[in-house]
Amino acid sequence: MKMEDIYQFFKEPPPFYLNKELAVCYVLSILLRGDSYGTELINLLESEYPLYRLSDTVLYSALKFLEDQDMVTGYWKKVEGRGRPRRMYQIRSEMMDQANDLARLWQEYASIKERPMVRL
Repeated sequence: MKMEDIYQFFKEPPPFYLNKELAVCYVLSILLRGDSYGTELINLLESEYPLYRLSDTVLYSALKFLEDQDMVTGYWKKVEGRGRPRRMYQIRSEMMDQANDLARLWQEYASIKERPMVRL
């Protein structure tokens, strides 16, 4: 490491990886648009929110949590040109109010333009 590396870190910070709590809210915000699947959820985050990333482990942990809470259901969908079916997720209709509330938390969090900087 060089001194320049430290300055570069603060000039162009690396992406921030979402924790499970943020991932749950993010996933719901996307599923409110329509059904989706794991890879698409990760790709949408990277394209729409370039400062953030989501690991497979955290994503599938968040999806499992949402299924266990009966907020989302999963189903298999055969996709033309793809060998095996894709696991799709959708919000249960009776959970829309809570999904909207949690999605709003994500939107507020993600709308913060700059991350707080550590004062040295």
